[in-house]
Amino acid sequence: MTLHVRSARPDDAPLILALIRALAEYERAPDAVVATEATLMQHLFGDGIGRGPVAECLIGEVDGEAMGFALYFHNFSTWRGAPGLYLEDLFVRPEARRKGLGRALLAALARTAVARGCHRFEWCVLDWNEPAIAFYRALGATPLDAWTIYRLTGPALHALAAQAP
Repeated sequence: MTLHVRSARPDDAPLILALIRALAEYERAPDAVVATEATLMQHLFGDGIGRGPVAECLIGEVDGEAMGFALYFHNFSTWRGAPGLYLEDLFVRPEARRKGLGRALLAALARTAVARGCHRFEWCVLDWNEPAIAFYRALGATPLDAWTIYRLTGPALHALAAQAP
């Protein structure tokens, strides 16, 4: 068995979308995906009119077949005055799990973080996803129990954006 991790290419957009849909199915939200090949192309590879990518993606392969992905972007720590790397999604197809592909994807991201001078590498995990939590802990990752994630979307996001300064 051969594992290989590579950067996604524009022609991977259909594959990435399929993997995102498989992840949504696993996370019990199959109808939540609104991403399209076009939006992935725009945001992962640039819009063609001067705005570059806002996120990046790695593809994980087992024996030459794409079986997983890791989608990530940079954030910034004001206290450290340094960039960080944020993993938005990691997914390995069920038939490829426990073969080292998830670890290979995370190791590739850790190398990217170190090479780019990032001081941290973070992600979120659903509290019911015990297999993932055990996997992350085995890698040495620690939960940030004191933090709660807040999110604005849809009408609430637009209402706040419309408020005058």
